[in-house]
Amino acid sequence: MITATVPKKIAVIGGGPAGLMAAQTAAEGGAEVHLYERKASVGRKFLIAGRGGLNLTHAEPMEDFSMRFRNQSTAVATWLASLDNTAIRQWAEQLGIATFVGSSGRVFPTDMKAAPLLRAWLKQLRALGVQFHVNHRAIAFEGDRQLRLQTTKGEISVGADAFILALGGASWPQLGSDGSWQNGLLPEGLDIVPLQAANCGFEIAWSDFFKDKFAGEPLKPLKIRLADRDAALQGECVISEYGIEGSLIYALSADIRETIARDGQCTLLLDLLPDHELPRITAAAGKPRNGRSLSDFLRRHFKLSGVKTALLYELADRQQLADPQALAKLLKALPLTLTAPRPIAEAISTAGGVALPQLDAHLMWRRHPGLFFAGEMLDWEAPTGGYLLTASMASGHCAALGALGTPFDNM
Repeated sequence: MITATVPKKIAVIGGGPAGLMAAQTAAEGGAEVHLYERKASVGRKFLIAGRGGLNLTHAEPMEDFSMRFRNQSTAVATWLASLDNTAIRQWAEQLGIATFVGSSGRVFPTDMKAAPLLRAWLKQLRALGVQFHVNHRAIAFEGDRQLRLQTTKGEISVGADAFILALGGASWPQLGSDGSWQNGLLPEGLDIVPLQAANCGFEIAWSDFFKDKFAGEPLKPLKIRLADRDAALQGECVISEYGIEGSLIYALSADIRETIARDGQCTLLLDLLPDHELPRITAAAGKPRNGRSLSDFLRRHFKLSGVKTALLYELADRQQLADPQALAKLLKALPLTLTAPRPIAEAISTAGGVALPQLDAHLMWRRHPGLFFAGEMLDWEAPTGGYLLTASMASGHCAALGALGTPFDNM
């Protein structure tokens, strides 16, 4: 007599990229998959991230790619081993979405849009049999493999052989990722590293004049380094009402955040003229101005933009600006002191979350077999540039492989 094999039932909690990839992997592995999302639709942050052009991944070699995750690079590399940047491009193309590599190495859909890719993805997931349950908010686990959820019709309890939690961090709370999973949802004893803002802007007490006139103005080209380090990054950032933000700041945000936490502030050195060497600037600064203002002099000699000149006036004193050697040094290393990161709700992503040492290679909590974690609710962080999205999806894939293959007799 042949006994039919009952498909493993896997519940995915959270409908972001990590949860959706976990659902896909589990369904392709033959499981009965139910995905629960607290909002009225899935993929909301995915769509928001794609408003300016969906940056899917980055095309750099994987040995370099996997080193972008700071002290968690080794752990993230294990997730990427079975779903790397090349696999992400192949996945998109299988959904009918062609991609291209931009000049910076970032990978985008050819139409730059997130919505067509999400629609194709959801169509595929439904074809695989994934069952979606929106407006379902996880409340607490109950005993052996049972989860209580709040729905529009009241509370329900659902059972599964395995649960994959992909509830996000605490950035963009209006989209569902508010970090509330830290309060009462999970069984006791889980080690959680406090959530912090990542890829965020930082505060500076601008004068009213500078803030009112230059908020929204880009600073480019520009090099930035921390005052206690030699390595500098080149790119651009933006003056904001509260301080400074933009891709160049986001790239250094983890180091800036840690320095502020340690010292109470962080000083950056801005190279306003990255294409000019200090000796040439010093020689030019010593020439007679023939009655020209400093602003006009800098514009004529170096094509220095108005916002960069205003930044000099904002951060330096008149005595420094009047000294040619001091002026030249300021143009190459203008000190800018940041006092605090912006609130976590404004950040692009978060650091902190479920501590990785208590999880196995497939992101299962060793103390609770059958309970897996994925995405931003884990303790790791990534720079912008497609790294966050790729690693989030890879973690969902990794967790689902574990959920498919692990016996759960002792949850």
